Amino acid sequence: MSARIEYDLLLVGGSPSNLVLAYHFLELAKQSGKTFSIALLEKSKEFGQHVLSGAVSNPHILEKVWPNYKDLGFPIEAVCNDSNFSVLGLEKKWDMPKFMYPSSFDKTGYLVMTLSYATAWMANQVQEKAKDVPNVTVDMFTGFAAHGVVIEDGRVAGVRVSEEAKSEDDYVYAKMSCFGDKGFISRDVIEEFKLRDCPQIWSVGVKEVWHCKADYSGKVWHTLGYPLLEGTFGGGFVYGMKDNKLTIGLVVSLDSKDPNMNPQHKLQEYKKHPWIQEMITGGKLLKYGAAVLPEGGYYSLPKKFAVPGAMLLGDALGVLNVKTLAGIDRAMECGYVAAEVLHDALVKEDLSEEVLGAYQQRLNHSFVIQELYADRYFRWAFMENPRLLGEYLPDIARSVDKTNPFVGALKIGFKHPVGASKDGVRSLSLIFGKTDIGPIKYLADCKHIVPDFVAPKYEETHFDKATIYSRPDAVFYAGPKYHEGNLHIDEFNAEVCVTCISKYEGLGKTTPCVSDCTAEVHRIDIVNGLHKHGMSLENCIQCRTCEVVCPEINLRVNAASQGSGPDFLGL
Repeated sequence: MSARIEYDLLLVGGSPSNLVLAYHFLELAKQSGKTFSIALLEKSKEFGQHVLSGAVSNPHILEKVWPNYKDLGFPIEAVCNDSNFSVLGLEKKWDMPKFMYPSSFDKTGYLVMTLSYATAWMANQVQEKAKDVPNVTVDMFTGFAAHGVVIEDGRVAGVRVSEEAKSEDDYVYAKMSCFGDKGFISRDVIEEFKLRDCPQIWSVGVKEVWHCKADYSGKVWHTLGYPLLEGTFGGGFVYGMKDNKLTIGLVVSLDSKDPNMNPQHKLQEYKKHPWIQEMITGGKLLKYGAAVLPEGGYYSLPKKFAVPGAMLLGDALGVLNVKTLAGIDRAMECGYVAAEVLHDALVKEDLSEEVLGAYQQRLNHSFVIQELYADRYFRWAFMENPRLLGEYLPDIARSVDKTNPFVGALKIGFKHPVGASKDGVRSLSLIFGKTDIGPIKYLADCKHIVPDFVAPKYEETHFDKATIYSRPDAVFYAGPKYHEGNLHIDEFNAEVCVTCISKYEGLGKTTPCVSDCTAEVHRIDIVNGLHKHGMSLENCIQCRTCEVVCPEINLRVNAASQGSGPDFLGL
């Protein structure tokens, strides 16, 4: 019979939050001289391979953890020297004057980075640091996914690391387990302990990296408007990197009314804009990928950040501030604070709720939660008033093409002489946190879908067809590779899918899981005349979009086994 494997700390996911936790914990353990054991599980076969982000980040936490990060070779793509916030019409772009948008959108001096490379660098720093701290055993396992949370006597005791548990070898136990994932496994902790009254809401980021003819290093744009002119919350980003590389991405909220939104297709529409065409024509696509982002903010936070035997960090906690598009430094700060609280608790041999509660107390008094609270109604402002994105933004975008946005603003005032002014005062007071309306509660994203919604169509401008990729072709640039038998998406009830397919086909549409998949996984098969849901799991890039938009809550995306999945290194 196998012996039970047990560690002091189990870090689930090779995220920036967990890697900062591991590194800072090693620093503290070196000072204390106490003996500890740490295990870190990463589901991809290499650290960083499943990590995708924008990413333009404030380096203040990086500087705190690694003051000499530049000397240590931290992978910097560029330092932002030209930050813009822009509105796109169908043909033109208008860069807002800086006095017109929040200072948080000015990214001057921030690091432009490839987060997959940055994460791999952090993992290497942990491995090197461990060599200098002989009193701590650090086991870093790649290709090991957590498939289930182990609950013993009301506490998290560890995780199951195989799809089917057959022996003690299929489990990793720990005094404390820390979850920094995007919901693959942390959701089970949240559900087990009933931590969330207000559901988390999600967006999906779809992103490509291009090699261009010109150098755009250090230039950063965040955009509103085209191609999201049908009322969906979201926007685009373009980041110039070294070696003539360019990041082009779109963040699309999954509470869209449109059941057939198709984020990957939206990204192609974004690339058809003349401004982007000028940059990428004659270039070469290098990488494609997608990942969901938690954007519920303050009111979607769990009631407790730590429970008996477990802590939630980064995306598992949901600390991304969607107003400022800042998440990386928030996740790293979670890891930094968690390391200090856990080290103190383990030295004292006291993992009580009172001691672990210091983690939440410290974060509540940090910039992480303080800024989330200040911006707590940002997303709600756009939900409360659909005219902002469904009417006013399209009018502004059209004015960018025809005259100028100020004329568009005047036209809105003439069209809605009372309503626009009232809407503006109310919405701005929510966006900037000047009004307190008490706690809010979101609907799950899929509840916003309007099955018969018809998205407006726009006349396309000229574009180079060589720059546009179909979804099946885009999958090639995400590089998914799967071992045989990786059945990592659960379909709970096949009959429910049949009914859903019939409903949407009756409206001349396909189901949201098929349309909104960022790869080419979900499909509709005809078997003996019956339209059934099928899946090409070998194409999956592990984004979880299908699960979020499923109107019947009939899908669950699990972490893939044996290091299978996409290759996001370089994204």
